[in-house]
Amino acid sequence: MTKILVVDDDPHILRTLEVMLTDDGHEVHCVASAEEALEALEARHFDIGLVDLLLPGVNGIDLLRQMRDRCRDVDVIIITAHGSIETAVEAMKEGAFDYLTKPFLPEQVRHRLAQLQRVQELRLEVDSLRRKLGDERREARFITENVAVRRVLDLARTVAETDATVLITGESGTGKGRLARLIHGWSGRREGPFAVADCAAFHETLLESELFGHKKGAFTSAVADKAGKVDTAGGGTLFLDEIGEMPLELQAKLLRLVEEKTYERLGDPTPRTMDARIIAATNRDLQEMVADKAFRDDLFFRLNMMELALPPLRSRPDDVLPLARHFVSTANAAYQKSVDRLSEEVEQFLQGYSWPGNVRELSHVMERAVLVCSDSEIRMAHLPPRVLTGREAPSAEADLLPLALLEEQHIRMALSLGLSLDEVARKLGIDPSTLWRKRKKHGI
Repeated sequence: MTKILVVDDDPHILRTLEVMLTDDGHEVHCVASAEEALEALEARHFDIGLVDLLLPGVNGIDLLRQMRDRCRDVDVIIITAHGSIETAVEAMKEGAFDYLTKPFLPEQVRHRLAQLQRVQELRLEVDSLRRKLGDERREARFITENVAVRRVLDLARTVAETDATVLITGESGTGKGRLARLIHGWSGRREGPFAVADCAAFHETLLESELFGHKKGAFTSAVADKAGKVDTAGGGTLFLDEIGEMPLELQAKLLRLVEEKTYERLGDPTPRTMDARIIAATNRDLQEMVADKAFRDDLFFRLNMMELALPPLRSRPDDVLPLARHFVSTANAAYQKSVDRLSEEVEQFLQGYSWPGNVRELSHVMERAVLVCSDSEIRMAHLPPRVLTGREAPSAEADLLPLALLEEQHIRMALSLGLSLDEVARKLGIDPSTLWRKRKKHGI
């Protein structure tokens, strides 16, 4: 049974759609405004939304944007008496599946719904296949030949079978986020969401809102209710990245969340319960921060129930070349290149370099090398000048890349981080709709 939310200020349309869709075996809920729609979405789950474009107060496009940001699993069909190409394009840019022009026939509605339901079925099938493939190839996703890292992976697999809180430590770029996703994928919560809260990306109030959510009017820019990462992680895993950057004042609320699994949204005193496993990560020395009174000791002990420490790349030279070859293969696929080997000099250099940026830096270096390589072998001239300390840098002309190619490269790199599209857009400093257009432009 499909759960459908109908939003239209015309009572005749509401009644007509309610009767027709109910007779067709759907569960239907009708409201007359965007505000009522958001309240309904807060209270229950829907599969599909039929949303009128011209609504009193908040219009249909604005409602669509809020639904896209807060209810990603609800597909929307816009209905409007003012059909035009411009309207359709705007609605599709904002995430609508399709749109209907009033007056419409019952068969037109049924046809759109049938198309959408088929797409949803295909999505579920693809997700299922991806999970099966992921289960078979999970070890390959964390490439290592290093004994110490293999021990960490073995311990991670063991702890993944429980709901124990995990703290992943290590320098920036060592793969803490990837390991957190592996733990989620190995756990009994793998079917649930993996929600990421970047504790270094927001000021205190905004971080609290990002984490716990807020009620409309809680602060100046809170123009509507918003669910936080704790909400969206329900049934899955909440990953607190860069936990060492969390303000001291907010750590008390996080301690309550970790200990009691309860929290409150900003501006709303109603207690809520969390159903998510917590994984935290940091590149800082939390014990030292505790000694300096910059991190709560009780929170540290609660988070540190199980610590997984990832060693830096410079201490695992046996991983450098396997990782480098993997990144070359990935870049080949992304940019339709056919680089198949590293020169002997490059191999020696890569193994002797200190990699201050760790695996992330190696990934970027190899991706760039593939981009500038014009044949099948990566040579020293293809490596960035900044890593070639004491060596002759390639000519300025050889080092220049077209701006469009640099933009595509940067967007692909951002998308490879595993964040949601909204989070990627925010980190790139652009609107989600702009990111959508640039992905379409570059075929990403």
